[in-house]
Amino acid sequence: MARRRRGPNNALDAWPGYVDALSTLLMVVTFVLLVFVVGQQFLSVALMRREHTLDALQKQLAELSHMLSMTEDKNQSLNATVASLANDKQKNEDQLKALAGQMALLNGQLQSKDQALASADSTSQQQNSKISDLQAQIEELTRQLQAISNALDIEKKNEQAKDTQIQDLGNKLNVALADKVNQLKRYRSEFFGRLRDILKNQKGVNVVGDRFVFQSEILFPQGSADLTTEGKKEITTLAKTFKQVSSTIPADIPWILRIDGHADKQPIHSAFPSNWELSSERAITVVKLLIAEGVDPHHLAATGFADFQPLDAASTPAAYARNRRIEFRLTDR
Repeated sequence: MARRRRGPNNALDAWPGYVDALSTLLMVVTFVLLVFVVGQQFLSVALMRREHTLDALQKQLAELSHMLSMTEDKNQSLNATVASLANDKQKNEDQLKALAGQMALLNGQLQSKDQALASADSTSQQQNSKISDLQAQIEELTRQLQAISNALDIEKKNEQAKDTQIQDLGNKLNVALADKVNQLKRYRSEFFGRLRDILKNQKGVNVVGDRFVFQSEILFPQGSADLTTEGKKEITTLAKTFKQVSSTIPADIPWILRIDGHADKQPIHSAFPSNWELSSERAITVVKLLIAEGVDPHHLAATGFADFQPLDAASTPAAYARNRRIEFRLTDR
């Protein structure tokens, strides 16, 4: 409440009241901006989760499309084989009909010759031999046709079995992928949980969605990619925790710890040509220290995003400070 006081001229001094009113208005505006920033952050996290889910589904769809393409190629090959066998079958049937006609003609000729040459035993034996040969040929052709028919039936059964096998493999693949994702989520939760307990009172360190975020001022001087003494201590602590968690992750899970460097959109005034080089070099510096602390380099990746992935789009010192950061993300390869 404004205090009244009288000066030399007994005038009412209302200045403290105006100060209180302006302070209250400033607090209300600050609260509204804070609510807006938090809402934007939650919306950004939800969108990024959906993008990751969509990427995983697209990869699975590409793999299934590739398998389907291979199956279609096999089906086309089998169809061509079936068509060839059917063509051979038709040719054999035509030959069989022609032989049957020849046999009928020969039978007629033999009957006339039998009537005319009843006494010619040698000729009859030759004709009987020819008939036997023709009958043997007919039986062989019949056997071949039966074998071709059996082969066609076997090919059809094999094709059905392969289709069933491909479907089973696809189902097993989906189950295996889901299991690997769930396992990685469990280890990510354990890793972030331990870091949260260790660094819970550290200013400028927090968890945003599936990322662990360090503000750059904790690790680097402004405009530099050389870790400060405090920054080296923080990364060393993180490396110890990460080695404990990574030792429990099964070898068949394809995972990496991705270190992302981010800068603000202010023009850079240092030895680096642009924010691309600065953000990338900071990520590489962190990776090198992790390797020096015993983290397997096969499970590390350094990425620079310059100023194109801001957390806060405002042009204020506070927004610039939020956007200058190093993010750690445990993800699949």
